[in-house]
Amino acid sequence: MNPTDQPRDGAYGALSLLALVYAFNFLDRTLIYILFGPIKAELGLGDVQLALLGSTSFVLFYTLLGVPFGRLADRVPRVRMIALGLLVWSVFSGLTGLMHSFTGLFLCRLMVGVGEATLGPAALSLLADYFPAARRGNANALYSAGVPVGAALAMFGGGALAQGYGWRGAFFILGFPGVLLAAVLIAAVREPARATRADSVTQRGDWRAIVNNPVLRWHTLGYALFALAANAVSMWIPSLFVAKYAVDLKTVGMALGGCTLVFGLAGSVFGGRLADRWRARSSGGRLRFSAVAALCCVPLWLGMLTAPTFGLALLCLGPLLAAALVWLGPAAADLAEMVSPADRGLAVGLYFLGVNALGYGLGPPVLGWLAEAAGSAEDPARVAEALFLCPIACLLAAASLRFAARKRESLAEVVGGGALAAG
Repeated sequence: MNPTDQPRDGAYGALSLLALVYAFNFLDRTLIYILFGPIKAELGLGDVQLALLGSTSFVLFYTLLGVPFGRLADRVPRVRMIALGLLVWSVFSGLTGLMHSFTGLFLCRLMVGVGEATLGPAALSLLADYFPAARRGNANALYSAGVPVGAALAMFGGGALAQGYGWRGAFFILGFPGVLLAAVLIAAVREPARATRADSVTQRGDWRAIVNNPVLRWHTLGYALFALAANAVSMWIPSLFVAKYAVDLKTVGMALGGCTLVFGLAGSVFGGRLADRWRARSSGGRLRFSAVAALCCVPLWLGMLTAPTFGLALLCLGPLLAAALVWLGPAAADLAEMVSPADRGLAVGLYFLGVNALGYGLGPPVLGWLAEAAGSAEDPARVAEALFLCPIACLLAAASLRFAARKRESLAEVVGGGALAAG
């Protein structure tokens, strides 16, 4: 077996710790979602303000700093960069519990976004150097398992702790422990040598080629639309279920946490393996796989939003979470193949800029505005009317990703199976 097809020494240990960091990332990012109800009640906030706190405040710097942090990840020790970011976002996640105004909450969320902006470019660049191309889909999927694990912990812990200690106590108890993980990361993960082989469609420092590449543009648009719908599950479904089915916050948190952990984790982990198999058939295989997943989300969204009982809604929610998270590994794996190894951090930053601007920056306020227009202030369950935008976003995501796959495959044929088809 060719040694270049094997992960580097220490790859799986680094992957395990990075996945844990990603779990803390999503725990601190999504904890506020399960706490929307008590925060809204205490501070008298509207749905648009909740959307601004839940996503836009966080995404503002998370998105803007993605590109410069991506370029930084191509030049500085990435492990230290991640550890510093983890320290920042953990401190400000914990400090959120001390805030007594919308402005204070907003500023804390801004700083959480600043810290978390370091992780994606640096971590995905590290994994691309630790794992060969044929295994990156699976490796990135295992790393992305931190998403459902972190979101599940936010649902489990946030719901239970808020019931016992209030929403402020939930931020204190779940936010600050990330500071300790930063020290462990520095001690346990080594910085691998950066890849130098140029088997990609761009050359070093060629950011224009990244921006102007049609495959990457459609790739980013498709995943941004997919992200808009996926993020809405964590942001709006907990409060919708509480209002629509008259279930208490702790029960909703436990139910959603269980669904996220079981189905979301399965989707993240197995999605990467399946996508790698589709990639073995054609250069656009991973994109086609994600397009099919986006299509599968459409009937599941419709079923969940129209379910007459809490139990039926959960039956739709489980497979929806699985389908909504399978794209995380394939998206990053394709990105690593399509750019120069020296520009992977920059490419991730540009990708995050596009995905987060639409999926997490613009999407939530639009959904909040639609919810308020539907009358959610009088009846919180009417948030469901705004969420019918999500299956539409999934349809558009499927079309964009399929188009990206066709473009990638046509380019691979033109170059005779060259860079775009390279493993």
